[in-house]
Order: sequence, then C-alpha cells, then structure tokens
Amino acid sequence: MDRRDFLKASGWTLLGLAAAGTIPGCAKLGDKDSLPDKLKKGFPSLKDLKVFWGDLHNHCNVTYGHGDLSDALAAAGQQLDFVSVTPHALWPDIPGENDPRLDWVIGYHTEAFKRLRAGGYDKYLAAVEAANRPGKFLTFPSYECHSMEHGDHVALFRDFNAPLVECTSVPDLKEKLKDYDCYITPHHMGYMTGFRGYNWAAFREDRQTPFVEMFSRHGLAESDTGDYDYLHDMGPRIWEGSIQYGLEQGHKFGLMCSTDQHAGYPGSYGDGRIGVYAPALDRDVIWENMGKRHVCGVTGDKIKIDFRINGGVSGDVIRAGRREIYLNVEGQNAIDYVDLIKNGQCIARLNGPHRAAAPGDEVIRTKIKVNFGWNREEEYVHWQGQLRLTDGSIDDMQTCFRGAAFTSPQPGETEFHTRVNRVVERDAQRVTLDMYSSKNPNVMTPAMQGVVLDVTAPRTAKLVAEFNGHTYEHSIGELLGGARAHFLRGWLSEAVQFERAQPEAAFCAGHYMVDDKAQRDTDYYYVRVRQRDGQWGWSSPIWVERA
Repeated sequence: MDRRDFLKASGWTLLGLAAAGTIPGCAKLGDKDSLPDKLKKGFPSLKDLKVFWGDLHNHCNVTYGHGDLSDALAAAGQQLDFVSVTPHALWPDIPGENDPRLDWVIGYHTEAFKRLRAGGYDKYLAAVEAANRPGKFLTFPSYECHSMEHGDHVALFRDFNAPLVECTSVPDLKEKLKDYDCYITPHHMGYMTGFRGYNWAAFREDRQTPFVEMFSRHGLAESDTGDYDYLHDMGPRIWEGSIQYGLEQGHKFGLMCSTDQHAGYPGSYGDGRIGVYAPALDRDVIWENMGKRHVCGVTGDKIKIDFRINGGVSGDVIRAGRREIYLNVEGQNAIDYVDLIKNGQCIARLNGPHRAAAPGDEVIRTKIKVNFGWNREEEYVHWQGQLRLTDGSIDDMQTCFRGAAFTSPQPGETEFHTRVNRVVERDAQRVTLDMYSSKNPNVMTPAMQGVVLDVTAPRTAKLVAEFNGHTYEHSIGELLGGARAHFLRGWLSEAVQFERAQPEAAFCAGHYMVDDKAQRDTDYYYVRVRQRDGQWGWSSPIWVERA
C-alpha cells in the first residue's frame, strides 16, 4: 500500500516530519504483519508489548481524605495491576503561624500527622502488605511530604518495612532515605515556586527520582498552556514548574500520571494513571523498570504507546546521527491526533480520521464504550446486570470506574463511604457488573461509570445491556452509525449510553519516520496522544546524543 492508498483508506493525515517520513501504516491489533511491506522489517509489535497500570499517589481517610483504606485497596484491585495508597505525613515548612487567615492550615494537617504516628502508620503498613498478591496485584507503601520551597513529593518504597522519618526539607528527606529502595517523586509541579510548585533548581538526576508526576486531579503540568488548567485554590500554573521547562534545562526524567484522589478511589477514571513497560507483573521487575524510566502516563484510558528510536525505548538515552523513529499506538477510543515532540516543539502530527470508515469485512473488530449514570437525584444508583454479545467474542475489556470528585476535603465535611465498583464475572460472551453512579456534580464534571469492550463480531451481532430489570440492545452495525442511549425511568432519571462503535482505523496507528538533524548535543523526543473523548496519553522521553 503506497502513501496515497493508505491515506484514502484510513482517513489519517500527516503533518511535519510525519508527512516527510518514509511510509505510514495502520497496524491492526498492533500486528506488524498488517503493515505495508516496507514497514514490516524491524517494526515492533504491540502484541509483544506489556504495559502494567497503576496509581502511585492517592489518598483515603488514613490521614486527610475520605473512604477506608480497605475499600481503597479493593477498588484498586478491580482496575489496576499495582497501587500505593498514600498517607500524608510531613510538612517541614508549613505556613500559617501568626497569620489568622491560614491558622486552620496548621491544625488541619498536623493533627493528621499525629494520628499517623500514634499507631496509624503501623496499621497502614500491615493492611498494604496483606492486600499484596504476587503476580496478580502488587501493593507498595508510600507517604507524602508537603513543601512550600521544593514542592510536594511522594516517597514510594519497594519493601513493606518502610521507615517513617522526620525531615527539615525535601533534600533532607532524600538524604535520610538514600539507603532504602525508595523513589521520591514530585507532583502537581505547575504551581508557583515557593507555593508548593516544583523547584527545578533542586532536581538531581539520581536513582531516587527517575520520574515525575505530570498529571493528576490538580491538572496538567506538561506546559503552562493547553488542556487541564490548574483550578485548585492553591493557585494557577506557571511555566517554571512545568515538565517542558525541566526538559529544557537538560534534566532527564520519566513522565507518569497518578490521581491524587482524596476519596479512597485509586485509579479513578480520568484522574491519572501510570503505565510501566515490563515483561512481567513481578515486584522486582516493576520496580527495576520504573527506575529505568520505562514509564508512561495516561489521564484514564489505558492508551498503549510503543515509541522507539533505533534500539532505544521510552526513558532511554542513546547515541545516533540518523534517528529511525517507530511509533505504534492503540487507543481505547477514536484518536484525535498523535504528536511527536522534539526539544519542546511538535515536529510531526498524525491526525486521526474525522469519522473512521469500518472495513467491508463481515466480521470486524470494534471498541465500544458503555456508560452508566446521569439522573438528578442525590442518591446513588446501584447498577446490577450484564453486557452480553449475541455473536462473536469480547476479546478484552477496560473498566472506567470513577471515585467521588473530591480533591481536597475541608474540615466539617461528613465522612464518605467508598462504593466499590466491581467486575463480578467475565468471559468471551458477557461481562457481569456491580456499580454505583451518582449524578454529575456539574455540567463539566462526569461521574458516570463505564467499560470499554474490545469486540470481534459480525455487524449483525447485538450488544445487549441487561441492568436493573431493563434490557436494551443494539447491533454492531447500528452502533457503527452512532451512539444510542436510554433512560431507565423516563426523563431526568438514570441512563445507559452505548457510544459509537469505533473500528480499528479509529484507534490504531503505526508509523515510521526518520530524523537525521541533530539540533543539540542531546535532543529529547516524546510522544503524546489525544483521543476525541478528551483522554490523553504520554510516553517518557528518549534522549539522543549527537553521534
């Protein structure tokens, strides 16, 4: 297939280096055999790529937050491969003394620190270790240190005998933990320096800080512009705290996301998740690959990004004059565009089709998202039932389970009980679900629950939703034509939505291009992906030294 035929068939358009590159191609199921012949040789396959998903920074009522630790760990086990639930533990330069306006800050935070030290931390460690299931679901202990001067950090430990130390600053914390297997990671970096934003002057490229948290419920710190602005009362985002600023200073670090959720729901959909590229879900292997910066970040959807330059993968440092760039992406919904960033500039963009055409085959692969929620009542809706396929197979599934929309609960708020959403049973024909949805808190904040089904089926096959005594069904062919929705009890009640079925051409992209222009002694490249539903994914950079 030549360039003209590919563009006509897929609907993808290419800009910048992508348009000038060798040959584009769309890889079905990440299978290099579906690529044009010129790309097959040496092109990596997503079939061989293992990405394990987690959340390494989130909170519950162990300190200040909502929801029990046991429920938080149970919720994580339903949609993550690994997790760390994070107590708040330290704030060496806490403000508020002699300032009536900030007086509440001291009591609110220090009382929680005291509770943690009065037996709470030992109970926390025991619960985290008890929830660990080797090879199935990994748990890691951690705690958070606030800092006005250096920005907030999470200390993440490999082992369960994690010491709770005292410190006078973040550098002092790093010094006291230098002999432990511990990663100390900055987060919500885009706030103003001196006001809990990150201070890049303190960054050290060492084994303690292999990656940074770029996105969470606080917003996106990739730059000082773009999606997910900072809206918390901690203030606006600035350029000097952003990761692009840090990369431009010559620093090397991986990019990841985590929720910073405060309602006991790790991995809450849309709030941030970390992916780790690793051969197996093994504690030491996951830890080792995090240390190598072999990580990525997504807002919610588990977007697979296989990004390589020559023999290097995300997080690596290589040396090359001619840079052969391989990119293979699989989204969970229609891809809007894929960007290749070099030294802070977008040098290539792959634009997804406005509306991807399904192939003419009778049996086709699609991804279909089904959402549950809405209504205007205060009570939770308890969804019990199943999604069933009448023909074909459900090959994979992604949960899109959300927790409550709390970022920073204040004194006086009533205690909140976490409602854990569960996949009760799943096989190739059906998925049984037990979920709780609340009304959307405002018209810009979703609170629905959902799943994405990866389906191979004839167009005549029907996807059937049987929930709470109601049954709704639509054929794959019908859903290829657009979304469908149903109220369960009439207008303003809870509803179920079948989103448009997306064919492979909408959510898969493979591309090869060449860059032979070294701009600096060390150039950095990373990839970002935006889906049409607003979900994002980012690779860690690859650094290429001038040959």
